[in-house]
Amino acid sequence: MSATRKNPRITPEDALALPEDERASTADKPASSTDAIVHSVMSAIVEHRLLPGTKLVEQTIGNRFGVSRTIVRQALFQLSQLKLVRLEPARGAFVAQPSVQETREVFAVRRMVETQLLRDVVKQITPAKLRRLRAHLKAERTALSRGDVPLRTRLLFDFHVRLAEVLDNQVLTDLMRELVSRCSLMSLMVQSSRGAEVSHTEHEDILLAIEAGDSARAIRLLHRHLGHIESQLTEERRAPALPQL
Repeated sequence: MSATRKNPRITPEDALALPEDERASTADKPASSTDAIVHSVMSAIVEHRLLPGTKLVEQTIGNRFGVSRTIVRQALFQLSQLKLVRLEPARGAFVAQPSVQETREVFAVRRMVETQLLRDVVKQITPAKLRRLRAHLKAERTALSRGDVPLRTRLLFDFHVRLAEVLDNQVLTDLMRELVSRCSLMSLMVQSSRGAEVSHTEHEDILLAIEAGDSARAIRLLHRHLGHIESQLTEERRAPALPQL
């Protein structure tokens, strides 16, 4: 994820105001107002509509969702537990700004978790599950061909969540969603079209190895894929101008 690109300015209010069908799959529908806020902030981070350091104003979020500030505080606390939001006494809530060291630590955890995840996926894969994963890759390709940057960003990160969903393990799926959200936060909106194409191609190679029942090859490809992303994210990055929410 290298190279800079210019983006039309999007206000923080707009970042949480996209239609629900653009923010979540049917499997991710929030169950409560608190969950809706948590999900929307996570989606905005994954799609790079909320940048690291952005201030999250309780009243603005409450007005957007039609809920009390108490509900907003509950959501912000949950996001802070996921390390996606930083709560500062007397200052408020801010989208987290992870360090290079934290980035490396997150990728170390991803390697451990996703290595076993792939072993289990290869063992449990079925034609129906393969079709679901192929459909996701087709959606990635469509977003890439259309130049839809927010959608392609979400889909590229969500490929790893879809792998966890194949195992029908909600705890693992939630963990992967947290990890990929933190990785997206770390990318600081620097993904180039070329970088996105490479990630998609690597996803296709991983799926081919899964289909062939070759867990060793799938894991090698995964480690190479994660290594590419980590090396890009740990390069020196410029901090963009930050809006307020």
